[in-house]
Amino acid sequence: MSLLLVRSHRACPVLIMTRSLPPALSSLTVALLASASSSFSATSQRRGVSRLATTQMTAPSSSINTAFVSARSGCTKLFATLPDETSSYDVDTDEEAEQSLAEAPVNGKSTLVQDTGVNGKVSGNAPHRFAPLLDKMDLDLESLKDLPTNRPISSNDVFCNRELRFDGIKAIGFDMDYTLAQYHQPQFDQLAFDGAKEKLVNSLGYPKEVLDFEYDHTYWVRGLIIDTQRGNFLKIDRHKYVRVAYHGFQPISSNSRKILYSKTFNKVPSFTEKSFVNMDTLFQHVDAHLFASLIELKDFGEHEFLDGKTYEEIYRQVRECVDLCHRDGVIKDEVARDPEKYVVLDDGLLPMLRGFRDAGVKVFLLTNSYWEYTSTAMNYLYHEKLVDEDVQKKNKWLELFDLVVVGSCKPAYLTDPYLNLFRVVPEDGSLRNTDGLFEIEALGENGAEKFLEMGKTFQGGNWNHLQAMLDIEAGEEILYVGDHLYADVLRSKRALGWRSCFIMPELPEEMRIFEKQLELRNSILELRKLRDELGLLGDALSREMEHDSFSESRHLEKKIEQIEIDDGKVKDKLTEAHREYHSAFHPRWGQMFVAGYQDSRFGYFVKNYACLYTSKATNLGLASTSRAFRTSGELLPHDNLLGDKFVEFVDEEAE
Repeated sequence: MSLLLVRSHRACPVLIMTRSLPPALSSLTVALLASASSSFSATSQRRGVSRLATTQMTAPSSSINTAFVSARSGCTKLFATLPDETSSYDVDTDEEAEQSLAEAPVNGKSTLVQDTGVNGKVSGNAPHRFAPLLDKMDLDLESLKDLPTNRPISSNDVFCNRELRFDGIKAIGFDMDYTLAQYHQPQFDQLAFDGAKEKLVNSLGYPKEVLDFEYDHTYWVRGLIIDTQRGNFLKIDRHKYVRVAYHGFQPISSNSRKILYSKTFNKVPSFTEKSFVNMDTLFQHVDAHLFASLIELKDFGEHEFLDGKTYEEIYRQVRECVDLCHRDGVIKDEVARDPEKYVVLDDGLLPMLRGFRDAGVKVFLLTNSYWEYTSTAMNYLYHEKLVDEDVQKKNKWLELFDLVVVGSCKPAYLTDPYLNLFRVVPEDGSLRNTDGLFEIEALGENGAEKFLEMGKTFQGGNWNHLQAMLDIEAGEEILYVGDHLYADVLRSKRALGWRSCFIMPELPEEMRIFEKQLELRNSILELRKLRDELGLLGDALSREMEHDSFSESRHLEKKIEQIEIDDGKVKDKLTEAHREYHSAFHPRWGQMFVAGYQDSRFGYFVKNYACLYTSKATNLGLASTSRAFRTSGELLPHDNLLGDKFVEFVDEEAE
């Protein structure tokens, strides 16, 4: 018997079982099925056999454990027992609870939760915090005595939005800037700020007052949106509602903000238009501060030169000047001269990278920085000191990686399959042509390995080249670590299915303030519950008024009026408390992950596209390569409310 497994472009496996077929006919069937699949990637087309497997079964058909045949989304699936494949998504077998219910429904009272029990106690000690739970679930765990009384949480932890098994990851990649290489603030930004000021004045003719601008990186947070048409800076929530707005450095009133961004009849801003720029990286603090300073100069100064320019044109020129500083040596040359002043050393970096390689995980560097600067920064991180030119040319740090790609042009690298790949000669940074995918194929068996033996440093290319060189078949086998929410995390996740880890150097401060403000936050949440219950009480009294006499209605009306008065008092106190809470995080923009009482847009994207997030890349080295990362669970509002100990469920449908 032949068992044919085809994986379609929707990752929907189609199993076709046939009776024993002649070899020629089996091969023809495989060929026809392969040609019918229209969405194989270039890598999959090159290795078609890996996407289309034929297993010859010599046992009789009755020995195959066929469960059932179902039709869904036009896919006919024949389920059979197959060898398990490790996936980075398969964390726990309990994740398959819904499937197990389909196979063996559970009826009646749960047999798991016991009324009494004798387990869960730590011998010779007071009961552990998990002891009551283990009693209920009838579990006895020897390891319990080794657990701490309280779980320690620190900013060095790796936090999980989507379950991930480390042993399902075959390759882990890193961005360089603000990921492997962290920078001292504001010293590093100051290089770009001062360089851009000089270019604006000396090359583009801006007023000399621009040279007097002073940089303040603390004015900004990540996750803001720049409205380049109007010269405004916005913080929006996950529903695209603008919560805070500034024009330059001037706050925009609530009324003006709503008129500009909310009270439109037939169009809700998507904030994805070209005139809106997301502040996703720490690099963009420089752009923001220089742009805001120029807005102030244009609005309140008397400069005919600036009067003739739109805000959009000013922003574009700011962006060009800052970008040029990253390419013309203004930043690179100064960092190369005194790296200790600008680059942060992390003694966990080399052990982490070596640890991954020792565990059999392929490690790659994928950065937009070009070779000269990459070599400068990585040599300093590797040697932990400034080295001379001869030592730098040896580039010993390359031993940490299986593959290095510079000048990658992300996010285009992750979306454009036509970008060309070039070899980099490490000794002098010169480029050589390569045929990439065709050359790997021409090398035959183990082509990727042979291709990298000729040199593992490259510039440009696209994701097809990377996955072919690493011999990776599926996006979920790659974990990419970066600090750019759009170019590193969102694009790699949405377009390619790579697993992602977002780096947030600001996380320790956010966590520190959150812990200090926890009591105030809990009070705010309780006050909001109080307002909600006052509203429910008012609704109930209003319904009762419809059926009561005039005198009774008048009495209820007074109660409703009092509820409105009390609600106003709570609202005023909430406003005061909420302002105090948010200002503790930042005096202008508040908590980074929250806008109002909702997730901020920044928080929403982190939650939805970053499988993991942490404060620095080397925190990943603190976890074993067999570690399974688990989410804390998610609840909709109705489940959240029912989980409150002061809530009583009223079953309106009960007979």
